[in-house]
Amino acid sequence: MQAERPRRARILVIDDEENARKALRTILLEEGFDVAEGADGEAGYRKLLEFAPDAVLCDVRMPHLDGISLLRRCRAEGVDTHFIMMTAFGSVQAAVEAMREGAENYLIKPLDVNTVLVVLEKALEKRALLRDRSLLRERLQERYRFKHIVGDSPELRSVFEMIRRAAPTRATVLILGESGTGKELVAHAIHEESPRCEKPFVKVNCAALSETLLESELFGHEKGSFTGALGRREGRFELAHDGTLFLDEIGDVSPALQIKLLRVLQQQEFERVGGMQTLKVDVRIVAATNKNLAEEVRQGKFRQDLFYRLNVVAVTLPPLRNRKSDISELASHFIEKFSQMYGKKIGGVSASALNSLLAYDWPGNVRELGNVIERAVVLATNHAEIGLEDLPPTLRGPNRAIGEGRGGALIPGATLYEIEREAILGTLEMVGGSTARAADILGISVRKIQYRLKEYAAKTQGEAETFSSLVSAS
Repeated sequence: MQAERPRRARILVIDDEENARKALRTILLEEGFDVAEGADGEAGYRKLLEFAPDAVLCDVRMPHLDGISLLRRCRAEGVDTHFIMMTAFGSVQAAVEAMREGAENYLIKPLDVNTVLVVLEKALEKRALLRDRSLLRERLQERYRFKHIVGDSPELRSVFEMIRRAAPTRATVLILGESGTGKELVAHAIHEESPRCEKPFVKVNCAALSETLLESELFGHEKGSFTGALGRREGRFELAHDGTLFLDEIGDVSPALQIKLLRVLQQQEFERVGGMQTLKVDVRIVAATNKNLAEEVRQGKFRQDLFYRLNVVAVTLPPLRNRKSDISELASHFIEKFSQMYGKKIGGVSASALNSLLAYDWPGNVRELGNVIERAVVLATNHAEIGLEDLPPTLRGPNRAIGEGRGGALIPGATLYEIEREAILGTLEMVGGSTARAADILGISVRKIQYRLKEYAAKTQGEAETFSSLVSAS
């Protein structure tokens, strides 16, 4: 008994054999589907855009535009539907090629009615699950996402939760993480979620200035206080009054300036360089560093009392290699950003290129990924998507892509079973064994991964028993 559908699913039948097409239409109508037809690839493409089907039953060999070419066109243009290819027994290889291009399944002619219905129902179930997952992801992103921070991995969600809890307070926040992880974006998010969001957000890079210039930049100076001080100048603390001051690379501040910063944090007061007047300010401090400040304290390079003042709330950003499930979304974000910047219309990233992005460890983190995507957008000649050839050589080296296998290149001459096995095991290894994250990256269910793992284990055990028996017999 078929499950009730909230609406009649729409099926498009594309076949140049009129009798076969009409017979299939009759069967599908009797099963309760809405059905439309296309007499060849070109006609089917026009009907597809008009009819917006949930699934397409498409013949592989047709005049004007064959089924695989039609599938490629639809994928390149982002048409959202499931393709099920139909082919004669002698053309199975073409159907397998269509599967590599993104077809959901294939059927062998002459068609068996029950097989058609089973394959069609599975495709529609998968489509419904993908829609549900997409809606759930959108809701999660609405709940957790902050402006300009892209991703919804568990590691990033914990950061979002910390931002959400700390932002409404006036507590000092210390953001820790490797270079390129997005510490400034987190500082912005804390400010924007705080009651100070309408007030100034002022930032200063403490590593970019000498000690003398940094002191003047932070606290301001009076006229004549040093050579070149031609007039009074307000410092960043004054400019950030009632708002937020972001002190980036706080670990590079000199010991003398650390003392002055400690006073501001404790008493909210300071004097300009060369001045006698004590100024009071109300500033919320957010600091960031890629250094291990606790270790710097142990080595006597950073004041312990200042560290404690800064470290009221600590937010640690994970490196990109520890949240690889966000790479696909980040890549899409950067593709859209740089396509607009350079006047291109790049539609996405190919499966092989995405596999290489996922296999790389990203020592430069999100900043490095952004640079790689910008380069790819600039150099890309195929506007449909970024391909493997558009990536830098460091990402195209041997054994980079997941599909290549962990022990060497697999695809030339490999079976589909071997490719799938290496894709699943390689992805699980990459994400530290998390079946949920692996399923998300591969676009399959957790249940399928668990089933496959049992299958691989049974097969490995069987091979070991066979080998053992052969040895014993010899």
